[in-house]
Amino acid sequence: MEINPNSQQPTGSSLPTSALGNVQRPGEYLRQIRIAKKLELESVAADLKMPVKTLTALENDDYKALPEATFIKGYYRSYAKYLSADASVITQRFDEIYANDTGLLPNHALTNSPIKIMGKLPGSNSERNRKWLKRGVLIVLAIALIALVVTVIQNWSNKKSGATAPAASNVEVLPLNSASSTSGDHLVLNFTHPTSVHIVDSTGKVLATGRQASTLELTGQSPFQIRLDDATAVSLSLNQEQISLSPYTVNGKAEFRLSR
Repeated sequence: MEINPNSQQPTGSSLPTSALGNVQRPGEYLRQIRIAKKLELESVAADLKMPVKTLTALENDDYKALPEATFIKGYYRSYAKYLSADASVITQRFDEIYANDTGLLPNHALTNSPIKIMGKLPGSNSERNRKWLKRGVLIVLAIALIALVVTVIQNWSNKKSGATAPAASNVEVLPLNSASSTSGDHLVLNFTHPTSVHIVDSTGKVLATGRQASTLELTGQSPFQIRLDDATAVSLSLNQEQISLSPYTVNGKAEFRLSR
């Protein structure tokens, strides 16, 4: 049997009176109606979408464990309507006893409530944040779609222009001083179609890196560290001696050291 420490134990019938008594508290009154209707606290809390501890605090008239008075009134109205009780009489009695229980006015916010974030009403900040998040996602998707369309158009334009004009090379060839250009080893790379290359000589100097589509002539100190993203597109010679790339090619890519 549930016992409310604030309630006066009945001496006769277990059914509550039809209205609040002169000294009866609103939570106690609603609790008696619930018990008379044989409703479980957890079932009522689930139907009202209200935490059980909030409903318990209401029935115990424990206002210091609840959020501000405006929310408490809202809880009382919802609970009274659920139990078919007179909500206006309950909220009026709440206003009469709230200041005496808490030392605060009925419109005062209790900043230390342990359940202040419970029972948010429709239109709360979290709902508005979700709406803005959805809008932000839609905007990002729209921007990504536009960028994709622009990229496709640019690629199509580049392919169309590449059919009539030689492919431009964006390979970066590092300048060598005059001494190394006359005394070093001479590499020549010819391309059948564009591919990326990366070539470093024995001194650690990067001779070329990037995408290339036409003949590339380099001078440096062997051995060379060479990487070709598509070895089938390249023919290579070192000091005018043709080098076969097939021994160094795996899945179309070649990465090897080359010396004279």
